[in-house]
Amino acid sequence: MTVKKDEVALAATTKEKKEEVVKKTTVKKAKTSEKKGIASKLRIKVIAYEYKILDTSVKQIMDTAFRLDAKVRGPVPLPTAIKKYTVNRSSFIFKDAREQFEMRVHKRLIDIMNPSKEIIEALTNLSLPSGVDIDVKLI
Repeated sequence: MTVKKDEVALAATTKEKKEEVVKKTTVKKAKTSEKKGIASKLRIKVIAYEYKILDTSVKQIMDTAFRLDAKVRGPVPLPTAIKKYTVNRSSFIFKDAREQFEMRVHKRLIDIMNPSKEIIEALTNLSLPSGVDIDVKLI
Protein backbone atom coordinates (compact mmCIF):
# COMPACT_ATOMS: atom_id res chain seq x y z
CA MET A 1 0.00 0.00 0.00
CA THR A 2 2.81 2.42 0.73
CA VAL A 3 4.29 1.86 -2.72
CA LYS A 4 1.08 2.97 -4.42
CA LYS A 5 0.86 6.11 -2.26
CA ASP A 6 4.44 7.03 -3.16
CA GLU A 7 3.76 6.43 -6.87
CA VAL A 8 0.63 8.60 -6.72
CA ALA A 9 2.52 11.38 -4.89
CA LEU A 10 5.38 11.16 -7.39
CA ALA A 11 2.98 11.26 -10.32
CA ALA A 12 1.23 14.29 -8.80
CA THR A 13 4.50 16.21 -8.35
CA THR A 14 5.66 15.42 -11.89
CA LYS A 15 2.27 16.51 -13.22
CA GLU A 16 2.58 19.82 -11.31
CA LYS A 17 6.09 20.35 -12.71
CA LYS A 18 4.85 19.74 -16.25
CA GLU A 19 2.07 22.29 -15.74
CA GLU A 20 4.62 24.84 -14.48
CA VAL A 21 6.78 24.25 -17.54
CA VAL A 22 3.76 24.71 -19.82
CA LYS A 23 2.88 27.97 -18.03
CA LYS A 24 6.44 29.29 -18.40
CA THR A 25 6.58 28.47 -22.10
CA THR A 26 3.26 30.18 -22.77
CA VAL A 27 4.51 33.31 -21.02
CA LYS A 28 7.67 33.30 -23.16
CA LYS A 29 5.65 32.93 -26.33
CA ALA A 30 3.50 35.90 -25.39
CA LYS A 31 6.57 38.08 -24.87
CA THR A 32 8.11 37.16 -28.22
CA SER A 33 4.86 37.92 -30.04
CA GLU A 34 4.94 41.44 -28.61
CA LYS A 35 8.43 41.93 -30.01
CA LYS A 36 7.32 40.93 -33.50
CA GLY A 37 4.76 43.76 -33.58
CA ILE A 38 5.42 47.14 -35.17
CA ALA A 39 5.91 48.80 -31.80
CA SER A 40 9.03 50.93 -32.20
CA LYS A 41 10.66 53.45 -29.97
CA LEU A 42 12.95 56.39 -30.36
CA ARG A 43 15.95 56.21 -28.02
CA ILE A 44 17.56 59.58 -27.35
CA LYS A 45 20.88 59.75 -25.53
CA VAL A 46 21.84 63.26 -24.43
CA ILE A 47 25.47 63.96 -23.43
CA ALA A 48 27.03 67.15 -21.99
CA TYR A 49 29.89 68.33 -19.79
CA GLU A 50 27.69 70.59 -17.64
CA TYR A 51 24.68 69.08 -15.92
CA LYS A 52 22.67 72.32 -15.88
CA ILE A 53 22.74 72.67 -19.66
CA LEU A 54 21.98 68.97 -19.95
CA ASP A 55 18.92 69.22 -17.72
CA THR A 56 17.53 72.24 -19.60
CA SER A 57 17.93 70.49 -22.96
CA VAL A 58 16.29 67.31 -21.60
CA LYS A 59 13.42 69.44 -20.34
CA GLN A 60 12.99 70.95 -23.83
CA ILE A 61 12.86 67.48 -25.37
CA MET A 62 10.35 66.27 -22.78
CA ASP A 63 8.14 69.34 -23.25
CA THR A 64 7.96 68.88 -27.01
CA ALA A 65 7.17 65.18 -26.59
CA PHE A 66 4.40 65.89 -24.05
CA ARG A 67 3.00 68.67 -26.21
CA LEU A 68 2.51 66.14 -29.03
CA ASP A 69 0.99 63.50 -26.69
CA ALA A 70 3.81 60.98 -26.85
CA LYS A 71 4.46 58.24 -24.31
CA VAL A 72 7.83 59.00 -22.78
CA ARG A 73 10.06 56.99 -20.48
CA GLY A 74 12.79 58.89 -18.75
CA PRO A 75 14.93 60.85 -18.42
CA VAL A 76 17.11 58.11 -16.98
CA PRO A 77 20.40 59.39 -15.56
CA LEU A 78 23.26 57.22 -16.81
CA PRO A 79 26.58 56.96 -14.92
CA THR A 80 28.82 60.00 -15.16
CA ALA A 81 32.07 59.24 -16.95
CA ILE A 82 35.01 60.87 -15.18
CA LYS A 83 38.25 61.23 -17.11
CA LYS A 84 41.24 62.17 -14.91
CA TYR A 85 44.50 63.63 -16.21
CA THR A 86 47.71 64.14 -14.22
CA VAL A 87 50.25 66.65 -15.56
CA ASN A 88 53.66 67.80 -14.32
CA ARG A 89 53.62 71.43 -13.21
CA SER A 90 57.05 72.14 -14.57
CA SER A 91 58.67 70.80 -17.67
CA PHE A 92 62.13 69.87 -16.41
CA ILE A 93 62.54 69.67 -12.62
CA PHE A 94 60.23 69.22 -9.62
CA LYS A 95 58.75 65.92 -10.71
CA ASP A 96 56.83 65.65 -7.42
CA ALA A 97 54.82 68.79 -8.22
CA ARG A 98 51.83 67.70 -10.32
CA GLU A 99 48.40 68.98 -11.20
CA GLN A 100 45.32 66.84 -11.61
CA PHE A 101 42.42 67.67 -13.90
CA GLU A 102 39.18 65.87 -14.58
CA MET A 103 36.42 66.01 -17.16
CA ARG A 104 32.93 64.86 -16.20
CA VAL A 105 30.61 63.65 -18.96
CA HIS A 106 26.97 63.61 -17.84
CA LYS A 107 24.45 61.46 -19.72
CA ARG A 108 20.67 61.07 -19.86
CA LEU A 109 18.51 58.54 -21.70
CA ILE A 110 14.98 59.20 -22.99
CA ASP A 111 12.71 56.67 -24.72
CA ILE A 112 9.73 57.83 -26.78
CA MET A 113 7.29 55.01 -27.46
CA ASN A 114 5.67 54.76 -30.93
CA PRO A 115 6.87 58.11 -32.30
CA SER A 116 4.90 59.71 -35.11
CA LYS A 117 6.31 61.80 -37.94
CA GLU A 118 5.21 64.99 -36.19
CA ILE A 119 7.21 64.09 -33.09
CA ILE A 120 10.33 63.30 -35.11
CA GLU A 121 10.04 66.58 -37.06
CA ALA A 122 9.55 68.59 -33.87
CA LEU A 123 12.60 66.99 -32.26
CA THR A 124 14.81 67.63 -35.28
CA ASN A 125 13.77 71.29 -35.36
CA LEU A 126 14.73 71.88 -31.71
CA SER A 127 17.50 74.40 -31.12
CA LEU A 128 19.56 73.13 -28.21
CA PRO A 129 22.48 74.95 -26.57
CA SER A 130 26.03 74.32 -27.70
CA GLY A 131 27.94 71.70 -25.75
CA VAL A 132 25.07 69.20 -25.87
CA ASP A 133 25.45 66.08 -28.02
CA ILE A 134 22.43 64.00 -29.00
CA ASP A 135 22.38 60.42 -30.29
CA VAL A 136 19.03 59.31 -31.71
CA LYS A 137 18.29 55.69 -32.56
CA LEU A 138 15.11 54.09 -33.84
CA ILE A 139 14.70 50.72 -32.14
